[in-house]
Amino acid sequence: MKERDGGGDCRKPVLEVCVDDPAGLAAAIEGGADRIELCSALTVGGLTPSHGFMAHAARSPIPVHALIRPRTGDFAFTTDDVRVMVDDVRAARSAGLAGVVIGALRPDGQLDVAALEALIAAADGMDLTLDRAFDLAADQEETLETALRLGFSRILTSGGAKTAIEGLPRLERLAKQASGRISIMPGSGVRPETVGALLALPGVFELHASCSEPATTTDPRLPAFGFLQPGERRTTVEAVRAVKAAMVVARR
Repeated sequence: MKERDGGGDCRKPVLEVCVDDPAGLAAAIEGGADRIELCSALTVGGLTPSHGFMAHAARSPIPVHALIRPRTGDFAFTTDDVRVMVDDVRAARSAGLAGVVIGALRPDGQLDVAALEALIAAADGMDLTLDRAFDLAADQEETLETALRLGFSRILTSGGAKTAIEGLPRLERLAKQASGRISIMPGSGVRPETVGALLALPGVFELHASCSEPATTTDPRLPAFGFLQPGERRTTVEAVRAVKAAMVVARR
């Protein structure tokens, strides 16, 4: 599988960092990220970033992909949800971003091919990542083949487990099935100490991580008023550098 926008040689490890604010974006770039997944609200798995954030991120020196997810909850989207998503994909494309991260399921757990085709048409030439809707799919092996037919470059997945390291056996099976035709990109709980096991999987060369530390505040009113949610984290330069260094060591 040829990496289109930030990986080059498939043997070179690629670190994608998910960020949900401008400070996180700057930290990811300074720390050595190879690609950005641009989001809002990472505490709920990530939602679509604002159009202003997309425009800001488009000036980055590395490829930026926008997550397109209009709400929290499941990935069975209504007609109105899909209309909003199509407009957000068009905004990402208009801003000049390199790709989009999308996913949609039917209530039976199969990929919603009609919804995805509408989103892909709006993306028109952008790089495509299938998001973690994949982890909720009824049949991941079948979903992989459908994603391949739809033209996705990669699948972001924890192997259906809470973290990628817990999903290692399934990730290994998926990577073998992919056999270089599509990239399997482990995500969720990716840290320096787990990098080696993940990059040892056949054909895996991309990893997805937040590279973050718990958010802190000196103003107790922020969490009390609900302006800062428990569990919020912030991407740091040091955390990005640590994951990137572990990836380099793992590939020596």
